[in-house]
Amino acid sequence: MKAKLKVQRHQEISEIDARLYGSFVEHLGRAVYNGIYEPTHQSSDSEGFRDDVKQLVKELNVPLVRYPGGNFVSGYKWEDGVGPKENRPRKLDLAWRTIETNEVGVHEFAKWAKEVDAEVNMAVNLGTRGIEEAIELLEYCNFESGTYWSDLRKEHGTEEPFGFKTWCLGNEMDGPWQIGHKTADEYGRLAAETAKAMKLVDSTIDLVVCGSSSSTMPTFGDWERIVLEHTYEYVDYLSLHCYYGNRDNDLENYLAQSLDMDQFIKTVVSICDYVKVKKGSDRKINLSFDEWNVWYHSNDQDDAMEPWQVAPPLLEDIYNFEDALLIGCLLITLLKNSDRVKIACLAQLVNVIAPIMTENDGETWKQTIFYPFMQVSNYGRGVVLTPSVESEAYSAKGFKHVPYLESIATYNEENNELVVFAVNRSQDEALEFIFEQEGFVFDSIIEESTMEGFDIKAVNGVGAEVVKPSMVEKAKLEGTCLITTLSPLSWNVIRIKVK
Repeated sequence: MKAKLKVQRHQEISEIDARLYGSFVEHLGRAVYNGIYEPTHQSSDSEGFRDDVKQLVKELNVPLVRYPGGNFVSGYKWEDGVGPKENRPRKLDLAWRTIETNEVGVHEFAKWAKEVDAEVNMAVNLGTRGIEEAIELLEYCNFESGTYWSDLRKEHGTEEPFGFKTWCLGNEMDGPWQIGHKTADEYGRLAAETAKAMKLVDSTIDLVVCGSSSSTMPTFGDWERIVLEHTYEYVDYLSLHCYYGNRDNDLENYLAQSLDMDQFIKTVVSICDYVKVKKGSDRKINLSFDEWNVWYHSNDQDDAMEPWQVAPPLLEDIYNFEDALLIGCLLITLLKNSDRVKIACLAQLVNVIAPIMTENDGETWKQTIFYPFMQVSNYGRGVVLTPSVESEAYSAKGFKHVPYLESIATYNEENNELVVFAVNRSQDEALEFIFEQEGFVFDSIIEESTMEGFDIKAVNGVGAEVVKPSMVEKAKLEGTCLITTLSPLSWNVIRIKVK
């Protein structure tokens, strides 16, 4: 089969907001304790954070990390996680039915984030708490000095404000599973008043209001409209959450799930713009896709987990090759919608549905999904070029027209670099791939890598990171075109130097 991606230099979707490559660390399972934080580990620093984990996070080049939840935040008292550790209370976490020790709180996490070159995307509790607690936390974190909460931060050892820029107004408040679940009107009113108060404390912050937990929620659509009608003038982003899984073992349908993500995004954008017109507003609300990933492998294991443990191994999906292919498709979809999706958070970062895994008192290892995310985060910078894709297609259970080729190109002017990301969804046929462009002058191929040829159920493990990219030299430059072959079921990255 043949397939083509065409771009033009001055036809751009958008400049890429670095926060598109964000991630998420929740007080859940082994994400924090025995994940990023393990004081007894041989690699841990003086604060108890594992240096080997920090190095892998730096490899992913994650610019933003959402914290501390997630479902966890809806029952969280942030005051429990500040001050001397010996005075911090052990509490029941009702979200995940575990014991929270509060050894890690805002100070510790802020220091860790700085060491991995990430900003903190802070969440406030609008489940069991409200306006007062949110503005006190903001004052504690961002106000310089001279008030009770800012001076308490200084007393706790942090002289300068944390200066957190991005804040989430609760988490998944549309979900009946959420502690403090609310109707759209109840949440919209609370979020609006909280947003107004927080902007009075710090007018420079960006606020993310909760959208639907998934596009399958019975309240989807109405939830977004009602919440935005309350909050439109006070918030900056609307959130989306979505997870995918291959429960039916239907590979064709599974690899088409990026089309569902694309439709989800476009539908939410249309609701945002409807409310804008209805209100006669000049403001544009963009999107924060602050939870997305594959999540289904660990469900049965989690159902059998005993409650009230400290850091039990919850949500520890072990990802395979087909998951890596879908993650590549989802990353391309986020880039295609980068004009409106400005923030996105791969959920999560370590151990919990994560690209990075650790052993207690042992090694770290990279999951299959580590590699597509790492490559797009590091090389997908600059601007996204408007794609024109020519490809044969197939029909799947949930989709009538699924192109075999999923592809996008980015241009980094600072590095004089064009980068092509491409997935071949075909299970048995290679694609004769042509990348055709106008407005650039090719210099050379920097590198071409591919993940191909693995069993679709192949996984990685400690000392066995076999599912990963390899360098190839199949591509050639001919005038304004690059020509190569994309193997069946493959993830491909081609970096091109331009003059």
